[in-house]
Amino acid sequence: MNLTEALSALETAAVTAGVDPAEARVEGERLAATVAEPSRGAYVDWVEQTGGGQGGRGAEDFMEAASKGRRYRAAPTPTMSALALAGSPYAAAYARALADVAIAGSGLGEVNSRAVGNAATAASAQLVEAPAPPAAPTLPPAAAQPPPPDPEQEPVPEKEPEPEPKTVEELLAELDALVGLTEVKAEIHRQAAVLRVEGLRAEAGLKAPTITRHMIFNGNPGTGKTTVARLVAGIYRALGLLSKGQLVEVDRSELVAGFLGQTAMKTAEVVKSAEGGVLFIDEAYSLSGDQYGTEAIDTLVKEMEDKRDDLVVIVAGYPLPMAVFIAQNPGLESRFRTTIDFADYTDDELAAIFRVMATSAEYDVDDAVVARLGEILAGVPRGSSFGNARYVRNVLEAAIGRHAWRLRDIEAPTVEQLRTIVAEDLEVSVEPPAEPPAEPPAEETA
Repeated sequence: MNLTEALSALETAAVTAGVDPAEARVEGERLAATVAEPSRGAYVDWVEQTGGGQGGRGAEDFMEAASKGRRYRAAPTPTMSALALAGSPYAAAYARALADVAIAGSGLGEVNSRAVGNAATAASAQLVEAPAPPAAPTLPPAAAQPPPPDPEQEPVPEKEPEPEPKTVEELLAELDALVGLTEVKAEIHRQAAVLRVEGLRAEAGLKAPTITRHMIFNGNPGTGKTTVARLVAGIYRALGLLSKGQLVEVDRSELVAGFLGQTAMKTAEVVKSAEGGVLFIDEAYSLSGDQYGTEAIDTLVKEMEDKRDDLVVIVAGYPLPMAVFIAQNPGLESRFRTTIDFADYTDDELAAIFRVMATSAEYDVDDAVVARLGEILAGVPRGSSFGNARYVRNVLEAAIGRHAWRLRDIEAPTVEQLRTIVAEDLEVSVEPPAEPPAEPPAEETA
């Protein structure tokens, strides 16, 4: 299945699930681009197979899609997350369609082992979120079975029971199952308890203080901020504080436009898409320092006030820039009263995360592989730019690619061979994805 066919199947799955096929296609294009990012010439195939050749699309559009899609290699897309959170019976089919898009993305451009690894982790990130299909009903004994239907009557299709949305207890259990983050977990549990009691007091007709739900997540990249934000969205929905519980993750580029006046409209549209859930703004401090960012902040503050009953905003980034960012705007300072600090992971925690990621992607790693990972981590400088879990994911993606290359000449590998990553598959260093070559300049006409 090529990318054109995979995207078409994704749109069909979206229509069946009752979601916007246009939004699904954007997710699919971004997912395919981020998977194919390391492959030379991938942008040419991506443009052709997304139907953008006649629309003037090129390498810049590919790179923008790849940049915005990188989050889908580690977490479900917004549509996938919303379907799973709502317990939709169509979530599994949509997840499979996304997985097919990821696999199709690995076939763009020249064959590249890193793209294969990207596809594996991206596909598993979508599939792991899909709820299990309902169990098949047990058939009664033959004597007790109802008579066959009248052939002259049109059969009435049986409606599959819809899975129940996740409860607060289930979501808190998922939070507790995350590696590390001890202080973060404690604070989210505290927040859930306080907000639950606030709701119960309101139901009982008692006075309840208005508690600001918006939060600041401080921490370096890859410390679990987005994962926790997604769980917070579900917890707030289960508590009845949000109507939908979806997570909309954005950065400056998705809030700011190229002209004054357009930024306010763009920001308002993003906030509208997050209404009923959580708007997660990564590296929010990048909105400081110019008139476009100021316009976005002013619009955000107004929208937060207008939609205060059904919207939560979480801003995230490095600790010091975030403190300066919040302090510079009184409107933000009065609305963000809760700050949660995400510490860097220890090497042991990163090794545990590596095991979880590998298991989710249906790969087996032994102690020798983990020991090799420890050697790699020992030689990596630590600082604000260290990717934490993102770095570990990159190591895994590269290992999956090398594993596939190692098996290339085996005609019929066993299931064990298909699942087993060995220490030699782990690279000493993980280089960033290669950028595609620039497009040739258009020919000048006389």
